[in-house]
Amino acid sequence: MKIPVVLLSAALMALAACHSYHIDATVVNYSGAPVELLEVEYPSASFGANSLAADTTLPYRFQVRGSGRLKVKFNTAGGHQVQAEGPALSEHQEGSIEIVLLPDSRVEFHAHLTPQE
Repeated sequence: MKIPVVLLSAALMALAACHSYHIDATVVNYSGAPVELLEVEYPSASFGANSLAADTTLPYRFQVRGSGRLKVKFNTAGGHQVQAEGPALSEHQEGSIEIVLLPDSRVEFHAHLTPQE
């Protein structure tokens, strides 16, 4: 009877040691106009939307595999393509990033991540 209890204890300890690292990203469009073909690239993948109306948000949760910079690109209502580079990301980081699209094709990144790069 002791062996199953030991195996169960070991399995529970292994499960407790597993930790899924993720980053909660939010893209906020405060540019004053809709944007189109929004794409956010992060190491090993990307997410986006065909369009994002003014004063709306796009939430997304992801895991980082590898390392590299966060990048965002989109088209303004006038057809101008905007590209911006954000913070460096690496595996085992977690927390949140807010990507704020502003007037005049400006982009701000507000990252709250641990561990810091």
